Amino acid sequence: MGEQAEPSPEAEVRPKVEVRRSSRRKRTVTAYRELDTIVVLIPGRMSAGEERKWVDQMVRRVLAKEARSRGPRGDAELAARATELAAAYLAPVLGDRPEPSSVTWVANQQHRWGSCTPSSRTIRLSERLRPMPSWVVDYVLLHELVHLVEPTHSARFWSLVSAYPQADRARGYLEGYQAAGGAAPADVAGDEID
Repeated sequence: MGEQAEPSPEAEVRPKVEVRRSSRRKRTVTAYRELDTIVVLIPGRMSAGEERKWVDQMVRRVLAKEARSRGPRGDAELAARATELAAAYLAPVLGDRPEPSSVTWVANQQHRWGSCTPSSRTIRLSERLRPMPSWVVDYVLLHELVHLVEPTHSARFWSLVSAYPQADRARGYLEGYQAAGGAAPADVAGDEID
């Protein structure tokens, strides 16, 4: 059986777009991600032609921002990123870097962000992480890499994880995400018309 090619970012499906008109909104257009939809807020008085122009522009802006902050897209990129993180944050402390046998994205993890099986040295990250900022994906990946060295959540484990400078911020991001019921954070792009 041959290896399946990873879909290119260009092949990704354009998200659903929802336009919300507001009579209170006079001069600004705003867009943000709400799960699988990009919501665009526009003034109620805007013409259909202006709406098309602004919606296209704001959708492109949200997608561009997401692309800039996105973590590794495919399994090969994820494995390469694991190697980089282990070399940067764990090798200086451990004297060597932990090397997983495989690092993959999986769709079957709905209740955890990642998992590691130390005996087979496999790391799996939930696909729910894909749209999140790269520093959050890096944190989860490093967390799982540390499990190759320290299988439990011991004091040594957390000490090694804390070598990642954004560990507290990423942990807070994930806790906030879960507290919001898994809803995507309102990452708003806005612009004034005229």
